[in-house]
Amino acid sequence: MARRTKSSRSARPALTARTADRHRLYQLAVQEPDAELDFVARTFSRLRGRPAVTLREDFCGTALSACAWVKRRATHRAVGVDLCADTLAWGTTHNVAALTPEQQSRVRLVRRDVRSPNATCRGTDVVLAMNFSYWTFKTREGLVAYFRSVRSSLGKGGIFFLDHYGGYEAFKEIEERRRLKGFTYVWDQASYNPITGDKTCHIHFEFKDGTRLRKAFTYEWRLWTLPEIQELLHESGFKHVHVYWEGDDGKGGGNGIFRPTRRGEACACHVSYLSAHD
Repeated sequence: MARRTKSSRSARPALTARTADRHRLYQLAVQEPDAELDFVARTFSRLRGRPAVTLREDFCGTALSACAWVKRRATHRAVGVDLCADTLAWGTTHNVAALTPEQQSRVRLVRRDVRSPNATCRGTDVVLAMNFSYWTFKTREGLVAYFRSVRSSLGKGGIFFLDHYGGYEAFKEIEERRRLKGFTYVWDQASYNPITGDKTCHIHFEFKDGTRLRKAFTYEWRLWTLPEIQELLHESGFKHVHVYWEGDDGKGGGNGIFRPTRRGEACACHVSYLSAHD
């Protein structure tokens, strides 16, 4: 096959607010399914002495992690659960359809409230609640109800994995920008009410031509702290709850290695994982 020269390649048109796909940009800017699933698989194996096979991705959106899971091993099966029909449809068209027919047979997407999983959603080795999506439950009663439903629907020996972000900057009304290939990702912590804990965040995208895709995504959350989450997981019946803190890269950032610990650092911003199991 002849090697294509740079001039023979069809140039990709530059992204603009009019042409960009917000779901694709979100996946590029926010999600890292391979790193996330590496952690989940490794931690499950360490805790249970066997590999995880089945996985449920709650608040799955486009089901990127569920699809990544079935691609890892021929034995893996996954189910994605979300309430938004449009987002599930996008995931079916763009992520599930990109799998081989055999891989597609091992993933199911279910439009359903995560607090009332049906038979398809029950009995998995792993349940994921990532990207802080469970913060949509703003009351203790609501969050405990969700945690209890996860615990009752896990398979024997199953483990619940969550992520969390905190630090004193999590309480501030600030914008953070990160330049990526072809666009800039903007994380906007638009408002925080210290009396109720209510927090509103937006994701915006900015492009080289000066156009902006404002409020591509909006989140109405409660800012839960790590002590609260641990307490509510125990209250929900989980016997063992662990926090995995990210190591320091020596340059003021994280090194991508998360280890179980009972001592963190009072840094401006931190992201951690939790696991909960019986």
